[in-house]
Amino acid sequence: MARVLVVDDDVTVREVVVSYLRADGHTVAEAADGADGIAAMRDAPADLVVLDLMMPGINGLEVCRRLRAMGDVPIIMLTALGSETDRVVGLESGADDYVTKPFSPRELVLRVGALLRRVGERTEPVGGPISDGDLVVDPGRHEAVLGATTLNLTVREFDLLAFLVAHPGTAYSREELLQHVWGWSFGDHSTVTVHVRRLREKVEVDPTNPTRLVTVWGVGYRWEPVP
Repeated sequence: MARVLVVDDDVTVREVVVSYLRADGHTVAEAADGADGIAAMRDAPADLVVLDLMMPGINGLEVCRRLRAMGDVPIIMLTALGSETDRVVGLESGADDYVTKPFSPRELVLRVGALLRRVGERTEPVGGPISDGDLVVDPGRHEAVLGATTLNLTVREFDLLAFLVAHPGTAYSREELLQHVWGWSFGDHSTVTVHVRRLREKVEVDPTNPTRLVTVWGVGYRWEPVP
């Protein structure tokens, strides 16, 4: 199983999360604040990080940004803030997923497992690179190149891009994307909305007027191949 790092200043929450993850077979390290979490990643990199948003000192958003600068480790954000804006901020800071407190520890374990499976699939290439104009998406290498630039994508962003490019011209609802791309039968649709916006910033010439990843009003989103 995987090595998971849990970063949370709430002792009770940390103990519960660590206990459930270990019961699921993972090796778990823990940190009580952001600085210790960053240090722990430098000393012994984890396969996935469960990160609290609200912490004293270096808060979760800044920790997330620093971890993302260090590499593409999957990050699940824990937040006691329930508004969509707060969740969006967490995702836009580089988190791959979020769980709102109070949460079901079992649901968190399922989210961890789902995300780790997606990461694990990098070592099991399915087909060759997919080209669309100046964009090349290579599932085997887990790499997307636009022109001469290798795109800096999170796990979730790459999964979404690879799926859409492989299914051009088909409109998918947010619910369908949650299911087909990430295998979730649950989840907030804003997760898809945020990742679509982040992808547009990386693949569109004008993200405010997208021509590749377009909105299908009343349905969801569709990938338009380059003519």
